[in-house]
Amino acid sequence: MSDKPASGELFGVPYNFERPSVSNMLKAYWQPGEGMLVEKPFGVGYTLNLANWRAWVVLAVAGALLWQQQQGESEESAVDEAVEVVVDD
Repeated sequence: MSDKPASGELFGVPYNFERPSVSNMLKAYWQPGEGMLVEKPFGVGYTLNLANWRAWVVLAVAGALLWQQQQGESEESAVDEAVEVVVDD
């Protein structure tokens, strides 16, 4: 049986299946001087670098959109009553 690498890159996408530790998780999500996206500490792909201000903008926009969606759902439930339409010929 061949030994498969626990971390690397496949088709340009990084992967890491090594056992994560708390210190590695903190280091992965806070990398000053790096870009907005950094390699995930566990799994496949990229994640947000919370040391970059652009990541906070993305989180704020996602939070605002989620809040807006929840507000729209609560307004729709209040407007579910019947409406009578009268058409004159």
